[in-house]
Amino acid sequence: MLSEPRKSPPRHGRWRSAGLAVLLLLGAAALTGSTQAPGEALPGGSLRVDAAGCGTPPAHLPAGRLSFAVTNGDKVFASIYVVSPDGSLAYAEIPWLGPNKTLPLATTLTGGDYAIRCVFSNGTVRTSRTVRVSGTATGAVAGYRPLSDLEMTGPVKAYRAYVTAAFPGLLAATRTLEADLARGDLAAAKTDWLTAHLEYERLGAAYHSFGEYDDAINGMANGLPQGVDSPQWTGFFALEHGLWHGAPVSRLQQLGRRLVADIVSLQQDFPSEDTDPGDLSLRAHEILENALQFQLGGIADYGSGTTLATLSANIRGTQEVLSVLAPVLSPRDPELLSQLNQQLAAYSTEVTSHRSASGVWTPVTRLDASQRRRLDGDLGHLLEELAAVPNLLTPRNHA
Repeated sequence: MLSEPRKSPPRHGRWRSAGLAVLLLLGAAALTGSTQAPGEALPGGSLRVDAAGCGTPPAHLPAGRLSFAVTNGDKVFASIYVVSPDGSLAYAEIPWLGPNKTLPLATTLTGGDYAIRCVFSNGTVRTSRTVRVSGTATGAVAGYRPLSDLEMTGPVKAYRAYVTAAFPGLLAATRTLEADLARGDLAAAKTDWLTAHLEYERLGAAYHSFGEYDDAINGMANGLPQGVDSPQWTGFFALEHGLWHGAPVSRLQQLGRRLVADIVSLQQDFPSEDTDPGDLSLRAHEILENALQFQLGGIADYGSGTTLATLSANIRGTQEVLSVLAPVLSPRDPELLSQLNQQLAAYSTEVTSHRSASGVWTPVTRLDASQRRRLDGDLGHLLEELAAVPNLLTPRNHA
């Protein structure tokens, strides 16, 4: 499995789909500018690596496409990189190579000095001798700056502070919804349901840190034994379905009380939950990847017709993720952050154009074919650009 920045187009724990697995595979495959056909012989040769050393690559190689067949001769897992001699840049990687396994380490290099670096799971780090590459090559991989987990400490703290600061507004909006239901004012409840739901959706990247609370607060009926009729279904979507499909007021009141209780519990529990540094950069892509399927696809519409409002909230969540990632993202691709912010702002304007002056959102099912194609296509293009973020910010300790 190999990777290279910005070469591969292609949310979160609630609806984690095959899309995340695909992104991870592509994120690895994207750090190489070469695809080696089966049986194709490329300069490089075989490398056997272990705790004693990181193989013996040729001292000289021609510029162009290169491939090393790397075998892990140690008893622990290893990450293998092509790096600059000082280790400041990496040009290709095998993220995880098991004991006695062999994988290709392929890339395209122009003239200069390089080395192979091996990082073993027991903490051992070894670097090969320098490899002198002669000549020039078109399509050569631009080196990327490796990222350590420690560099993500600041962004993770900043994002957790954002979520913590948002809890009071979320809880207040949900209590307003509960009060509407308690007095049987379903018209007000429909309006306030959307306000509260969007407060939650704007949290964006935090869902993976919410554990089972997210299922209780924002879980869909998919996979439940009785679908939308499952008694154990709770949260915003269960309330949406009930409000727009004539559920008994007593049932809606029960769901409202449970939702407030779950959000209170989540707020109390969140300080004790961990946020994986590697998750944050993935959410920069996942939030809107899921939105493409569930919001634009209409799957997450249980009667309110407000999935475009949710998409708008998801855009805001993505913008916040990029904001906290800026200190580590900008040094690795100075133009990417500005480009993404511009595209997100433009797409947000496009989405909100489907909200009336009175604040009513057009249901996805009422968009005409050209409007759907434009929304889908523009989001697809945006996702291709957002895929560069996890590719650049995958933690690569000691690369």
